[in-house]
Amino acid sequence: MQPEQVTRMRFRRAPMAAAALWFALGIGAEHWISPAPRPLATALLVLVALAAFLIQRDARGSWLPVAAVWAFAGLAAAHWEPRPPTTTPLMAYADGLSRTVRGHIIRIHPLSAQNTQQDQDIADFGELAEEPLEGAEHALSVDVAVDAVEYLTPDISRMIAISGGLRATVYGDTLPKLNCGDAVELALRLKLPERYLDPGAFQYADQLLAEGISTRGSLRADRLHIAGPGWDSARGWEEAHCRIQALQSWAAARLDHLAAAHANRLLPALLRLDANDAAMLDAMLFGERSGLHHALRSGFERTGSFHLFVVSGLHVALLAAGVFWALRRLRLRPWVATAVTLALATAYAVLTGFGQPVQRALAMTSLYLIARLMSRQSDSLNSLGTAILGMLIWSPASLFTASFQMTALAVVAIAGIAGPLGERSFLPYLHGLGGPDRRLPPRVQQLRLMVELWGEWLARLLGRWALPAPRLLIRALLWTLELALIGVVAELVMALPMALYFHRAAVFAVPANMLVIPLIAVLAPLAVLTFAASLASPWLALPPAAATALLLHAVRWGIGRLSHLAAADVRVPGPVWWIGVLAVAAWLACAWAVRRGRWGAWAAVAALPLIASCVLWPEPVVRAPGMLEVSALDVGQGDSLLVVAPDGRSMLVDAGGPVGAYAAQSAIQTSFDIGEEVVSPYLWSRRMRRLDVVALTHAHSDHMGGMPAVLRSFRPRELWVGIDPGSTGYAALLQEARDLGIAVRHLHAGDAQNWGEVKIAVLSPASAYSNTGAPKNDDSLVMRLQFGAASVLLEGDAERRSEQAMVAVGIAPVTLLKVGHHGSLTSTTAAFLAAAAPRDAVISVGRANTFGHPRAEVVDRLAASGATLYRTDQSGLTTFLLGRDGGIQAKIVGAGGSSAACPAAGC
Repeated sequence: MQPEQVTRMRFRRAPMAAAALWFALGIGAEHWISPAPRPLATALLVLVALAAFLIQRDARGSWLPVAAVWAFAGLAAAHWEPRPPTTTPLMAYADGLSRTVRGHIIRIHPLSAQNTQQDQDIADFGELAEEPLEGAEHALSVDVAVDAVEYLTPDISRMIAISGGLRATVYGDTLPKLNCGDAVELALRLKLPERYLDPGAFQYADQLLAEGISTRGSLRADRLHIAGPGWDSARGWEEAHCRIQALQSWAAARLDHLAAAHANRLLPALLRLDANDAAMLDAMLFGERSGLHHALRSGFERTGSFHLFVVSGLHVALLAAGVFWALRRLRLRPWVATAVTLALATAYAVLTGFGQPVQRALAMTSLYLIARLMSRQSDSLNSLGTAILGMLIWSPASLFTASFQMTALAVVAIAGIAGPLGERSFLPYLHGLGGPDRRLPPRVQQLRLMVELWGEWLARLLGRWALPAPRLLIRALLWTLELALIGVVAELVMALPMALYFHRAAVFAVPANMLVIPLIAVLAPLAVLTFAASLASPWLALPPAAATALLLHAVRWGIGRLSHLAAADVRVPGPVWWIGVLAVAAWLACAWAVRRGRWGAWAAVAALPLIASCVLWPEPVVRAPGMLEVSALDVGQGDSLLVVAPDGRSMLVDAGGPVGAYAAQSAIQTSFDIGEEVVSPYLWSRRMRRLDVVALTHAHSDHMGGMPAVLRSFRPRELWVGIDPGSTGYAALLQEARDLGIAVRHLHAGDAQNWGEVKIAVLSPASAYSNTGAPKNDDSLVMRLQFGAASVLLEGDAERRSEQAMVAVGIAPVTLLKVGHHGSLTSTTAAFLAAAAPRDAVISVGRANTFGHPRAEVVDRLAASGATLYRTDQSGLTTFLLGRDGGIQAKIVGAGGSSAACPAAGC
């Protein structure tokens, strides 16, 4: 392939790249500008006419109206793009009543068996979940296009026509045989997907709405009935999409069966595919990620190489590049090679499930190859600009998605900066050593001559076989240098999306990717060959499977060694928006500078690490100086509170998690970690990088479930706990804390300390109390915080017995009470409430929870005491600021991050 010549970046040489930039700016402007349709259309027509007039006259300033045309076109496209619905009629029936739902199957996904032997902490909740999960190890996730729902009143029950999407988990000892398009009838309670009203929290409900799913539910297999097969003619796309996903699940299952086959188990461990290997191959080849548990994926996440094991633009691009290169080596015409490449890439995309990132990657690859085919003088930046512009025209909203932004920044890094830097330095030598003589610069000709003379000398010494050795050696070194250059530039540019979306600074991403990418280039075709052979016989698949296993184990070993280094796991807050905008502008300036000459290339080399440093530079923690802050996070049916002392010290009390019987279902359905997806993002939104203290009130999963992620991400100096119950999950948490170098402190009633200007007194559990069995609510660590005349009582899930013991010792009135056990009848007794006499009270509780929390009796009791009540299920994140004089101010923050004062009547 002929190397590209580095030319100055000009509008006329890369018009589509410039058009994509202006179009994107127009889409971004739509967030601040909401023009009326008629003036917008008029302005666009006027600009088109002005641009055409100036271009016809070849005026020097014609680029300005052309840029304005593209910017206004982006503004118009974003303004007129249909928005996904935020509500559906079906959502009105998610009212907790059990009802019949009818519809057609549009997705079937077998759920991986997970370890259900962990502590579920179901005992002593006082109330049971609505549906026990017998046989939960066998489960299916099923999407249903709803046609009708049962309308219920106290007097009548009838089916009414309705539309909407339902994602149901079907579990039992024996699962039904379902097919795409089956008409089904389900008896279940419809629920709304959980929304966590905290800044930065991942909203799974929005993702489901984008997929057409507005409600969820779970049911035993005997409550699902198949009414018959058949598709409505209007459901053609749904049928095709369902069958594509079924094909994806089938392909992934083939590799799982190969790993479990008798033939595979005969191989030695080093050459044998195990369940983890199969899970990685399922993800890498078919986009099936359900088998990627935390322990398997964490090393790749920490080293910035996880993208190599999920189907993404990289896999589609590698496949397309390999096929196109091979076809051109066979001397096929460019249009034939392009057509065959696109056909094979499309088939692969379909096999992976044809998700949105793969659709985007396929579209960009197609547009790039077509643009390259139509261009007489190929310019990679212009071809890639065409692809990006096409994707933005198709979906303007994709500009704000992480996958699109990372793809666009990769284009800027590789084609815009790394490529020209290489062409201005060492790549001409690599091209000069690669093929027959061509017109070469004198310095390249000199190197080539020296290498040929060296080869002839070695041939005389060692034989003719050594003739190409010097050329191959130097080409390998230059190729390694090229890979390193691309890796370094890409990682410096990717610092922004990695910090913004994944809160990671991938320190070892370059060596990790330099290790993995060459292996993946060999591993991917071997894995495809293994899959193809497994379709015929496990015995036939043994040779490629053994080679695949060997390479996979080498990758896992190398990444594992890198990821265990302490510096590999650096978690960081995302930068504020204006730093991100300036960073993107600076990288575009670097792409312009490297094409201006050597001085520009050196300026870009110096600027790249400075830009990354600005992106990752620590910012001051967002806090209220001189005030004691207590923020109740919205973690659903669980507890998590952030306490910030007047001097800036920070303490997190509990970290939420799955509750009761739902813990088993959660472990099967998803790898969702509330500590990683909800609690940590809020702390990062406050610009926090480390916590001083993390306190665990007791070892129930709805308080402890998110804590391992918090410990790993924020490395607190101390972990405060009460007693040590007989819980394997709790023991694992303590061991992880010790492994991270976190000091573990056990606290009991009577312990007291000064925490800066805040005095902390422990009220429970009593020093004589112990519990070696399953965790109980009365294990709770109860603390009183005193700051001047203001005080806070954090009760955990302490119940009647603990409250009676505290009242017997004596409780002074408090300014703020964190109500115990989510407002259950088992806590907040009349005597305890009379003694505490809180001015304000807050309950952390989940929306539409099946426990009936908070109980009406507790709410009435709090109202009668004169306390103003706040609830996270109604208000989301709520922050209380307490002054030294005893004053308190409550602010409802919610998911948007802006504060609003709560009315005196409560929230």
